Amino acid sequence: MSAVTDAVRADVPGNRLVRSVRDSLVVARRNLIRMTRIPEMVLFGIIQPVMFVVLFTYVFGGSIKVGSTTDSGVYKDFLMAGIFAQTVTFATAGSAAGIADDMQKGLVDRFRSLPMARGAVLTGRTVADLAQTAVTLLVLAIVALLVGWRTGTAEPTDPGRILAGFGLLLLLGYAFTWIGALIGLSVRTPEAATSGGIIWLFPVTFVSNAFVDSTQMTPWLRHIADWNPFSASVQACRELFGNPGVSTSDAWPMQHPVWATLLYSILIIAVFRTLAVRKYRGAAG
Repeated sequence: MSAVTDAVRADVPGNRLVRSVRDSLVVARRNLIRMTRIPEMVLFGIIQPVMFVVLFTYVFGGSIKVGSTTDSGVYKDFLMAGIFAQTVTFATAGSAAGIADDMQKGLVDRFRSLPMARGAVLTGRTVADLAQTAVTLLVLAIVALLVGWRTGTAEPTDPGRILAGFGLLLLLGYAFTWIGALIGLSVRTPEAATSGGIIWLFPVTFVSNAFVDSTQMTPWLRHIADWNPFSASVQACRELFGNPGVSTSDAWPMQHPVWATLLYSILIIAVFRTLAVRKYRGAAG
């Protein structure tokens, strides 16, 4: 009788939600503990964006035109929003590889034997990846400050707007980890997941306003860049950080970048979480 009562309680929508959140947090804790025991995972994830900051700042600074100037200081402030956005989206590859590794090692079968919410495995993984991304973003912001990046160089800003900018970046990163989750479930090996998780990000990040002023592009390419969800996030961060290079395009995402980033991110989460959970259930079935 007790088992029947527990089953009925588990089917109540509110109880299912609580159970799903609880199970997701347990899985997230498991992945965070694993990351601390393999510190090179976090270390390598930090080194790459730091290299991008240094290379783009000192190699391309002074040679790329922002607006009507090629001043290296202006480009430095222009660049950082793009580097931040690139960093959070490149976490997709880590999510894909991690999930593919768990699948290959049979972790899915182990979780199948437990009375837990099916979607909790993926949600817990993406939450843990979000925590790692937040640490990486914090370190990257410190490095950016050390090389001379400053907020409020083009227009006044305040701490609330700056925090909002980083919040949008984390939301974008979380959305992209669900793309990584789907990729990780769709391939056979972690190596394939790493390649599949990163190769498509290069056109997404480079055909954008992240590293060059989109007004310098040919009209058809600029149109693509202006409607790129990645560009909307970069535009939003430049506005919130008060940095130079804010696009004057008439495209809706460029005119309303904060709302565009929120809508794009929520849409990506809704679509790819649904597809990933469905794929996971099929793989576990």
